[in-house]
Amino acid sequence: MFKRVENELELAMFNGIWTTVWKEKGFELEFSDRALERFVVVTEEGHYVGTAEIKPYSAAESPINEAAPFHDHPKVVQAGGAVAEIDKMALLKPYRGRYISDLLSSAVYFAEKLQFKFFVSLLEPVFLRALRVTFRVPLEKIGDKTFYKGDDVIPVLFDMEQMYRNKSRYAWLAYSDPVTATGRAGSSG
Repeated sequence: MFKRVENELELAMFNGIWTTVWKEKGFELEFSDRALERFVVVTEEGHYVGTAEIKPYSAAESPINEAAPFHDHPKVVQAGGAVAEIDKMALLKPYRGRYISDLLSSAVYFAEKLQFKFFVSLLEPVFLRALRVTFRVPLEKIGDKTFYKGDDVIPVLFDMEQMYRNKSRYAWLAYSDPVTATGRAGSSG
């Protein structure tokens, strides 16, 4: 399951997970000043094993535009303020296969809740392949593989609206209606 980071202990768990994964992958650690929301993935046994962070996106100011021309992409331009950045998508190594669906579900849940159309991101190539092939996530590569802050990444545009408007196409989605916020997304254990 996934849940919102709601207190200092959960924030410490969140930071411990993504920094562990970033160090393993060779990425530079970069803490965010502002986040719209942070999620942790929690196992049935109560172990914190994954993270996702949604950050505000600005065509004029977001540092992610240094890695790729997100701000020039027609879908980003047309979506106006309905674009956010997803960062720190991380799962501890022993949990990577089993809990990707919870990680993805947290992103779709949040996008639907705030009616975001797209998320921009920089993804590690192996993770991108898993999202595309195994989970059939609607995304678009908007640039070539590039070295950025410690490792190769690929800039992508996630079509979040397509996922939350067509939930039946994505059997891996695991959350209740974000308006009522009941069920897995709102539970804590």
